[in-house]
Amino acid sequence: MHVLRVWPGRPAPLGATWDGKGVNFAVFSEHATQVDLCLFDSPFATKETHRIPLPDQTDYVWNGYLPGIKPGQLYGFRAHGPYAPEQGFRFNPHKVLLDPYAKAIGRDLTWSDAAFGYRVGDPAFDLSFDERDNAETAALAAVINPSFRWMGDQPLRTPWHKTLIYEMHVKGFTHKSPWVPREWRGKYAGVACEGSLRHLRALGITAVELMPVHHHVDERFLGERGLTNYWGYNTLGYFAPDVRFASQRDPQRTVNEFKRMVRQLHRNGFEVILDVVYNHTCEGNQLGPTLSLKGLDNTSYYRLADPPRYYKDYTGCGNTLNMQSPRVLQLIMDSLRYWVLEMHVDGFRFDLAAALARELHDVDKLGAFFDIIHQDPVLSQVKLIAEPWDVGPGGYQVGNFPVLWTEWNGKYRDCVRKFWRGDGNTASEFATRLCGSSDLYEGTGRRPYASINFVTSHDGFSLNDLVSYNHKHNEANGENNNDGDNHNISWNCGAEGPTNDPAVNARRARQKRNFIATLLFSQGVAMLRSGDEFSQTQGGNNNAYCQDNPISWIRWKLTDEEQSLLEFTQQAIQLWKSQPVLQRRKFFQGRLIRGELIRDVVWLTPLGEQMTDEDWNKHYTRCLGMRLEGQMDDEIDERGRHITGDTLLILFNSHYDMIQFMMPPHANGEHWQPLLDTATTTTARRMHAGERYPLQGHSLAVLRLSRSRRGIFKRATRKA
Repeated sequence: MHVLRVWPGRPAPLGATWDGKGVNFAVFSEHATQVDLCLFDSPFATKETHRIPLPDQTDYVWNGYLPGIKPGQLYGFRAHGPYAPEQGFRFNPHKVLLDPYAKAIGRDLTWSDAAFGYRVGDPAFDLSFDERDNAETAALAAVINPSFRWMGDQPLRTPWHKTLIYEMHVKGFTHKSPWVPREWRGKYAGVACEGSLRHLRALGITAVELMPVHHHVDERFLGERGLTNYWGYNTLGYFAPDVRFASQRDPQRTVNEFKRMVRQLHRNGFEVILDVVYNHTCEGNQLGPTLSLKGLDNTSYYRLADPPRYYKDYTGCGNTLNMQSPRVLQLIMDSLRYWVLEMHVDGFRFDLAAALARELHDVDKLGAFFDIIHQDPVLSQVKLIAEPWDVGPGGYQVGNFPVLWTEWNGKYRDCVRKFWRGDGNTASEFATRLCGSSDLYEGTGRRPYASINFVTSHDGFSLNDLVSYNHKHNEANGENNNDGDNHNISWNCGAEGPTNDPAVNARRARQKRNFIATLLFSQGVAMLRSGDEFSQTQGGNNNAYCQDNPISWIRWKLTDEEQSLLEFTQQAIQLWKSQPVLQRRKFFQGRLIRGELIRDVVWLTPLGEQMTDEDWNKHYTRCLGMRLEGQMDDEIDERGRHITGDTLLILFNSHYDMIQFMMPPHANGEHWQPLLDTATTTTARRMHAGERYPLQGHSLAVLRLSRSRRGIFKRATRKA
């Protein structure tokens, strides 16, 4: 072993920074008595080649500079200090720890008892101390060269009101695709290949929301069951792209492959949003492993209980990051900025975001995390999406996040499901949700696009399963069907699971089209779950987090029925894109326009009359119409011009019977032209005021107010 020169380094930036001549290493630990840098010569090494005490500590940051070290170098840290779990300290220098600022993973974790700071199986549990060395199996970081040819890549900055999100899993989307080269299936490169891009372009979405791509760890208990953490909500490295999605496991190539994916998606007009997990880590509770933060400074990084041997768990995953710690806030902010500035992503969806707002115990929407993001010149300009709940007391915070933030609107999801299931007393809330949920967002200065509307997501039933199962079927997860949500608000349409009953299948097909059309024609931002556009199924599993197999992978060989749903989805998306009134930036006011007896939105009964309070309060109201005025005097484009589009009439019928819906009044020379109907592939003839539209049971229809050629001629003559 040759001797390496070690110079005093710099406390910033944290992590491993190559400057062309050497590498500066810096890691935070307030309570450690010494931190050692461990260098490894290969991923197969059983021990480090060098163990170097970092020579300097500045503001609790241990640092050192090693001249001559180059990109590709594998490394980890060992932290010395007290092992006193009763006081919250869990230092154990026998454990090699991953750098929290690792930009790439040079070796993944291999599970063994040595991954734990205590002796597994000891009657004293975590109060015991494990002296086994984990150097052979620990996850290792790799030094990288950050340079990359972006070729002029710039943020797309698609306006929120013109955004359509497609939630996607990198592997699930590409693994079985016949249009992805075999070596790229399940990989970042597969998302960016022409076969994948062709589907996304044809579909019409504007942004992909990637399920977690931060490097994660599969829980040990899942491995013992022969399963994995497929979803990836178990983060180990907040700066490193997950090596499992790389076509080559070389750390530098992994980083570059991710960058190439982003660059190619941007070239095709798609923004990239990352689903990120800053509420907890993979280290679990007091019985979890010691992999990184827990061994570097447990009391600084995690929310500890009283006594501090235990962890506050607002996430259901064993621990919660300590948002009261300035260094934790710095870690999160540095990570977010890194993904924007160095990896060129366009926004983030924050998993269990309510946990990030817990200053002491309660959720505080004015917490430090939000304050810092609001004043940040980089992060305040990207798309910010909150999953506005966690599992702690008072954790359901839909509608309570501050300006700049959008939210997964769980109330929209639940209400839309209830309405189309045929539940009573849903019409009034259904109308509110369709109009952008002003009850949740208008009073706090936000716009309709603060509402991220969704009917399904990765968490829960797929769209096909939502209309095919009354109950979850999670037996494959190995937890006796006890996992997953029991409150699905689903309806199997008459049979549980697959059936040959043509009436049930026809009803399911209509319901799927109803959900897609409702989602796209609601004010707010629609999010479509990957695979729902052509009716993918998970066999009734509503918690497929551990199913890295055909249960979760998208199957691309479509049946005629699946192809039909895909074509309907494309048609509905194109209709949404072509109609300005479906992409409003402001809430409806229900007010008169230009002094005429026309309002920006009018709700109608099947008799073509405006809904009254009595109509809204009838528990059996399941059929209503929504007239959207195309003259939007309160909406202007980027050049200050008033936006005018078509006037639309959207009819909803969640009743099982057909209802004759009377067409509302309109001006002479105008008529209602059917554009879309979820019950039929053919468009009916044009309709005039007083005529009745045959709105089938469990169906939705869209009509456009059009002027006949004769009416246009008369109008032009009058102007002349």
